Amino acid sequence: MKDIPLVEMRNIVKSFGKVQALRGVDFTIGKNEIVGLLGDNGAGKSTLIKVLVGLYKPDSGEIYLEGKRVSFNSPKDARDAGIEPVYQDLALANLMSISRNFFLGREPTISIGPFKFLNRKEMDRVSKEALTDIGVTVRSAEETVSFLSGGERQAIAIGRGIHFGAKLLILDEPTAALSVKETRKVLELILEAKKRGLSVIFITHNIYHVYQVADKFTLLEHGRKVGDFEKNTVKPEDIIDIISREAVK
Repeated sequence: MKDIPLVEMRNIVKSFGKVQALRGVDFTIGKNEIVGLLGDNGAGKSTLIKVLVGLYKPDSGEIYLEGKRVSFNSPKDARDAGIEPVYQDLALANLMSISRNFFLGREPTISIGPFKFLNRKEMDRVSKEALTDIGVTVRSAEETVSFLSGGERQAIAIGRGIHFGAKLLILDEPTAALSVKETRKVLELILEAKKRGLSVIFITHNIYHVYQVADKFTLLEHGRKVGDFEKNTVKPEDIIDIISREAVK
């Protein structure tokens, strides 16, 4: 019996006025799989993901999660179903602490009389322990996110998804503008997420980064899917050549 994919998107079409952003795209990611979603600027990668998480409604097409058809009305719906997107801005609030960002939307509270207050001690303890558990050291869970490096911010966002039981992490350019050391750490966290049973969609322009961790690659161009490629069938240079050829068609 064929394994049921974690996510299957069938014949997704999306237009903005006269601009057809997605032209009947099929996309599949299996359970415990890392897929590199690749393509030049304007290929349709971001639009496809925004359709998946409920930011955009497709004009036509179907989405299945673990074999059941779904239709998300918002990113919260997708998040509640186990799909955790991490965008380039990391969806972190700069003026909030690490622990506040870690629990964003899931804050534990304590009651004092008729009033409820955030249980900050519990948030600090759990977030620090959860990050330490995946190999991320933070100086203090009370530290403001604005003082963190890009790699540390990525670590919090990825760690949050792992801790709260996400089934799928969607990472948009997670290694952009990171140092070599921070890039290595983020790639290690992606492999750690897979080790813990999660699937990961890795969107990037850096083929060499995603090639180190992905199981397969899905290439888009001009709103169409060029193809799916297993890692053992292509080298990074092959992927670059395919994207370059398709971009000029």
